[in-house]
Parts: sequence; structure tokens; C-alpha cells
Amino acid sequence: MSRLNPKGWNEIKTNDSWAIFKIMGEFVNGFEKMSKIGPCVSIFGSARTKRDNEYYELSVEIARSIVKAGYGVITGGGPGIMEAANKGAKENNGRSVGLCIELPFEQFDNVYIDDDKKIDFDYFFVRKVVFMKYSQGFVVMPGGFGTLDELFEAITLIQTHKIEKFPIILVGTKFWSGLLNWIKQTLLDETNNISKKDLDLIHLVDTKEEVIEILEQFHKSYGLSPNF
Repeated sequence: MSRLNPKGWNEIKTNDSWAIFKIMGEFVNGFEKMSKIGPCVSIFGSARTKRDNEYYELSVEIARSIVKAGYGVITGGGPGIMEAANKGAKENNGRSVGLCIELPFEQFDNVYIDDDKKIDFDYFFVRKVVFMKYSQGFVVMPGGFGTLDELFEAITLIQTHKIEKFPIILVGTKFWSGLLNWIKQTLLDETNNISKKDLDLIHLVDTKEEVIEILEQFHKSYGLSPNF
């Protein structure tokens, strides 16, 4: 016997229909707020990174350099690397944006987000669309599944020309080299599942100076605008 009777199925379909309006509301709110903020760079990384970790302090320094170069900083608004990036932006009087979502192991939004630049989301996919549309670059610090999800979604959307190209910068040779070697050896050389030019979308660096150089060189050629 089915665990779901026809009446229950109809109730689910009705709830799905009404959810469309909530989803639309999140898109409208996110687009309206972000369109007024100006050019920003997103910084991703683990929510679990401790404040005494080398990548926490490096994220602070990178964010300071990014706002000094004239960009705002966008994060997911939580602790760890996100807190560090918002902290660096705030300390250097830059635009500090948080695209926040409630998660089981992130019980708070960090205190370094500008009050008028905190945007709350219930839907992951809406939040990711806002990241993609309004970021002039992705700076990807060491992280877990969420960080990898955002990284590979950006690569895929640029690769398939669904969004405009922007810099994707991986910070931390020690952390990222294993993944990049697997991509080159397995996805490219052994299976031919990607093309060689796809690797040109990714930059691997270790310093804040390299991050700024890549951002500046790219936007001298491509300018600043939403990505779709």
C-alpha cells in the first residue's frame, strides 16, 4: 500500500505552488538590495575555521586589500572564513555584505556585516543565484562541501556561458593542489571529460597581492557589471 494517498499528494502540490511566491520574494529582495551596493568580490571558505587558523587571518588581510582596491566584500554571513572576510572589510571601512542562511552548525550571523547589507535567505539556490549575479570575482579559501559546491557551480556556469566570465581564485596551494592535480590528471588527461581551456578559469595563489593583481588585470579588460 502506498505511504502517500492521493489527498496527501494534492496537498503537497498545492504547497509547492504557494512556495513559488516566497521564492520570488527572495529573488526580488536580493536583487533590489544587491543592485544598490556596487561592485563586490565574494569570499568563500569553511564556517569551521578557527580564529587562530592561518587562513582566518589571511582572509582578513585579503578582504582589507579588496576593499582598498574599491570593491565590496560578500560572504555567506556566518562564522569562520566568512567572519574573517567581513571583519577585514569592516575594519577597512569597506562594504561588508552577508548573504545569510540558517544552517545546523552555524547558529549565528557574524557581527561584521553592515546592518543595511544583511540579506536573509531560506533557499540555497536563490542565495547562490545572488552570489553569481553580483560578484565580480570569487576568492575561494579552504573549505568543505559548501565551498566546493559554490566553486564548481561557478566554473560550470562560466564554462557553459550561462553567466559572464569572472575570476575564480583559489587561495592556498597546499590545500587546493591535490584537487587541481586530480582535475588535470583524471578529468583532463585520463578521461577527457573537460577541455584544457576550462583550466584557464581557475587561478591558484597564496598571497593577498596575487589576489588583487588577478582581479585588477581582469577588470581592466572586462569592466564591472552584473554577470547575467
